[in-house]
Amino acid sequence: MKRAIAALAVLAIAGTTAGQCESTKSAKACTQGEAYEGAAVLASYVQPEMNLVETAVSAGSFETLVAAVKAAGLVDALSGEKPMTVFAPTDEAFAKLPKGTVEMLLKPENKDLLKSILLYHVVPGDVRAEQVVDLKAAQTANGQRIAIHVDNGKVRVDEANVIKTDILTSNGTIHVIDRVIMPSTKDIVDTALENGSFGTLVAAVKAAGLVEALKAEGPITVFAPTDEAFAKLPKGTVEMLLKPENKDKLTSILTYHVVKGRVYADQALEAGEAKTLQGGEVQIRVKNGKPMVNDAQILTTDIDASNGVIHVIDTVIMPSE
Repeated sequence: MKRAIAALAVLAIAGTTAGQCESTKSAKACTQGEAYEGAAVLASYVQPEMNLVETAVSAGSFETLVAAVKAAGLVDALSGEKPMTVFAPTDEAFAKLPKGTVEMLLKPENKDLLKSILLYHVVPGDVRAEQVVDLKAAQTANGQRIAIHVDNGKVRVDEANVIKTDILTSNGTIHVIDRVIMPSTKDIVDTALENGSFGTLVAAVKAAGLVEALKAEGPITVFAPTDEAFAKLPKGTVEMLLKPENKDKLTSILTYHVVKGRVYADQALEAGEAKTLQGGEVQIRVKNGKPMVNDAQILTTDIDASNGVIHVIDTVIMPSE
């Protein structure tokens, strides 16, 4: 009964609003614009009864998304009481993926990958459109961050356009997007290899026997010195460190560049310091307008990897003896 009354009230407000704008624009534009806003206003007074999953099912525009949520085993997670925000790709958005991608992701052996992709579309908490436009990024349930861009009133999430906002449900809000957004699927080591600027770092990681540790689930944060950073060390230092007999010293230096957890630049600067896997602490601050970790300048921040985040630095930082 409550649902029926709420639905009639939504139609009444939507119809009234449509009538008010009919004289200046098409009925279609009005229905998509002001009428929708009228329904959203009402929804702030009437608590929706359908949860995120039920709302997506009833909409009829998210059949692929719903099938993916079921295949990933996320129905219960998205039907719970904790508020969530979902950037929901339409069926047309999934159709833009390379041929065979959806079918591949729906296979049982790819469940973990599918789950990671879907959780990248979910932000903990109920985040409405008026809040989204004030954000530059948002951390997802996947752990990685999505980038948010606002240009001329249009909102983009990574490379996707937000085409409808504030579909309210009993446990959160849905914003509709026109593309499936993809998290990083490469780990810290593979991300560094692909970048091409960390040849010395990767060689050092291998020599220290840390490859598996940096490829593990994590998450971890790495302050990654470039090849140019290693080249600043006194002549012969790198060659000396790569010798088997100096493995412990090399390990100490490398783990001094690693912090537990996925720590983004703004979080690191706010904390001001961080304990490293080596055991010592690094100081993080802004000096002369430049972000620094100890005496190294942070050149590039927030490179996401599947198991953590990389910040690129211009100097190898050394632990205390």
